[in-house]
Amino acid sequence: MCTRILSNSNGAAVTVARCMDWIVSDQPQLWFVPKGTTRTGSSDEDAHHWTSRYGSVVTSMWGIGTVDGLNDQGLAAHALYLDPEDVSFPDPDARPSVANALWVQYLLDNYSSVAEAVADLDRVRITSPLFGGLELGLHIAIEDASGDSAIIEPLGGELVVHHGREYTVMANSPTLDKQLENLANYRPFGGELPPPGDITSSDRFVRASYFLHYLPPAANTEEAVAGVFHLISNVSVPYGAPYSTGDPYPTWWRAGANLTDRIYFFGSTRSPNIFWVSMDALADVTEVRQLDPRQLTLVGDQTASMQPAALQY
Repeated sequence: MCTRILSNSNGAAVTVARCMDWIVSDQPQLWFVPKGTTRTGSSDEDAHHWTSRYGSVVTSMWGIGTVDGLNDQGLAAHALYLDPEDVSFPDPDARPSVANALWVQYLLDNYSSVAEAVADLDRVRITSPLFGGLELGLHIAIEDASGDSAIIEPLGGELVVHHGREYTVMANSPTLDKQLENLANYRPFGGELPPPGDITSSDRFVRASYFLHYLPPAANTEEAVAGVFHLISNVSVPYGAPYSTGDPYPTWWRAGANLTDRIYFFGSTRSPNIFWVSMDALADVTEVRQLDPRQLTLVGDQTASMQPAALQY
């Protein structure tokens, strides 16, 4: 259960933040993946093979793929959970395949802008292999340094794209069109209801939209980053808080980016700190590097703390 918030009109920098909410930790690892890295999109015979055009700083989950990240062109991408009953990926065809767990990495490796990624969206076929015997439903949000945005949802065997600067908030199920329909019941989006306070996806979507609407312009890039982190904290889920199923789905970590200056931010909710990694400072690095972001003492610029490592997924 996650949320993504994009601030693309604050006057200082294009910034974004997202939270990762799950019943257990996804055991995140932070990676720097340099341009020139070769990839295979899936274990299928028709898997897509590519070499990354751009370097990226990304967060992996459970060592199976990339769930969040930023590339050196200022394009960011985020995978958020979408209920499997809402999801239907394309049927097999002649296109090479990329597993959904590597969808974010594929986009960051190959595209420099939202418009470029959307225009080329049908080049590959996204698949959904079982993970631990379960279907992992998801949808994708991407944004770039110009403030452009798109939300991509696999529905009815097709990739449905909502493309435009206005798509600044994403949560989980229901699908974006239904989230927007519900939003119209609340002020100042057409209705009279005040913002809700539950931790359900629909309530988080409304609350994120409401407070983003009233977020004042930032005086500088620091305020711009702080603004989206403040908002994502508002829709984060405290440890122990039960979801509608009765199980707790707490927020394990929050990540964000200053897309204008190509800086990636991360904070574990087990720590009071936030740290960051600068893409520009890694521009000449040609080796894969890794950092465990769950270290509770990490704070400030940690670019130099990323150590050479073998890519494990």
